[in-house]
Amino acid sequence: MRVPRRGARKFRRSRKGNTTMKIGFIGLGLMGRAMVQCLQNAGHDLVVMGNRDRTGVEQALARGAQEATSARALTQASDVVMLCVSTSEQVENLVYGEGGILSAVSDGQIVLDFGTSLPESTKKIGAAMAEKGVHYMDCPLGRTPASAVDGKLNIMAGGSQEAFDSAKPILDQLGENIFHLGPLGSGNTIKLLNNYIGMTFVATISEAYATADAAGISRGALYDVVGSGPLHSMMLDMVSAYMVGGENKMEFTIANASKDLGYFRQMAGDLGLENRMSEASSAMYAAATEDGAGGDLVPQIVDWVTAQSRNG
Repeated sequence: MRVPRRGARKFRRSRKGNTTMKIGFIGLGLMGRAMVQCLQNAGHDLVVMGNRDRTGVEQALARGAQEATSARALTQASDVVMLCVSTSEQVENLVYGEGGILSAVSDGQIVLDFGTSLPESTKKIGAAMAEKGVHYMDCPLGRTPASAVDGKLNIMAGGSQEAFDSAKPILDQLGENIFHLGPLGSGNTIKLLNNYIGMTFVATISEAYATADAAGISRGALYDVVGSGPLHSMMLDMVSAYMVGGENKMEFTIANASKDLGYFRQMAGDLGLENRMSEASSAMYAAATEDGAGGDLVPQIVDWVTAQSRNG
């Protein structure tokens, strides 16, 4: 189906009183489909394009979205283009590939990348977009798909002040905490730092629980002590919900964690830095992924760590 082009880049008012635009959204995985639902609930017209899993696409179409067959067609039909895919390689293919976004963007258009990408890749794409008068921003996310449906995400935005001002009305509908962190690439830089801290903490607490098991100490007892002191945190509670209580509250896969830690190490290397802690945590997630646990959620890495400890 050919989607008609929307040339205007002006906000409109929906019946609910929200500012609305024609939005093209690529990448309807768990987070992307939740964001699309939020945008549709706010009254926006959506043009969507999926990848392998059509579940999110079908849900969006049932709520009135249109489907585009290429990134070019989606871009031509939209005032704002949003990407929520997994890797820098996927973003670059969508931007530079045949029938890609860059071939169809025009002056005044807004392109927002909500995935977690390499900052240098983001800056390269941004320079190409700027030559066409396009506002490009990296806007990686914090929190969960459930938060996305309710418009309660944390959004870490990098880009010019002009780009941020143009995008903020829509970012406000998707997020509860909107951070404009600096020039293009700043959002991905801080997201990678954030995920490095978080995933390294999870790796550490996993090994602590596995060691407690071996020592005949209950995980619950360890949690009670750690959770009563200065090490108590939301992350401790979130991962311990599974590691101690068997309830998984973190919808982020081990494979994605491995990817982000790899990106963090590449970013650090590009800066001429040696990062010893990330070497250990990155190796843990990579090994778990190679062993077939990549599709498991991050707190489940404790199961892999425990099995490895016993085998050792």
